[in-house]
Amino acid sequence: MAFFRSTVFWIAATLFTLGIAIAALPTLFFHRDVTYRWCRFWARSLLWLMRAVCGLDYRVVGLAAVPPGPLIFALKHQSAWETIAFPALAPPISGVLKRELLMIPVYGWYMRRLGMVPIDRRAAGAAIREMLRRAKDEAARGRSIMIMPEGTRLPPGRTGRYHPGVAALYTVLGLPVVPVALNSGLYWSRRSLLLRPGTVTMEFLLPLAPGLERKEFMSQLQERIETAAERLRLEALKQIAPAEPAA
Repeated sequence: MAFFRSTVFWIAATLFTLGIAIAALPTLFFHRDVTYRWCRFWARSLLWLMRAVCGLDYRVVGLAAVPPGPLIFALKHQSAWETIAFPALAPPISGVLKRELLMIPVYGWYMRRLGMVPIDRRAAGAAIREMLRRAKDEAARGRSIMIMPEGTRLPPGRTGRYHPGVAALYTVLGLPVVPVALNSGLYWSRRSLLLRPGTVTMEFLLPLAPGLERKEFMSQLQERIETAAERLRLEALKQIAPAEPAA
């Protein structure tokens, strides 16, 4: 049943995305906030489709306690779910993404117009400097910055290396960092199109105030995210039936 529902979802999502991509093209010539509203409508519509077709719902914890921005949001990355859900549910952000994504026709046009912050992983130090320059510009305009410190999707229960980009943003921008934990990988595995029914939890944790030493910051950030992510994973596993095993 999950396979059938996922197939229906992807057909509907593909057709809807094509329609939105075409309908929103004129917004590329207006203020980017107009484009952002269209993209947020697209993301919220996909979340609705996931719930209506696949039985995949979500709940958000702690967002009401997040201080006003601009901020740096540091997300756990388990699934494509959060790349859709975060812009739909969180305050307006400029996300750090791989530069090659900007080369994708149409998709790249929208990402550029939204002011996303690209990073070229092959350029090492130069990439960090360029990322910081762009992020400073976005923060000066009042936008929060979103980054996934591990840089890639990892299965629930796994911890990857936390890359130095998040520490560089924290040090240079002087903004609070809000850790964000989730358990999306239990319901939508990486490199998979199968969406399982259930409820994804995305939890906004207590911010890390500016001023910590780099090593202490990285230690606290990883501990907060990983501890909360593991708690969310264990809580969700109690609700998942044996017939729908986690990835």
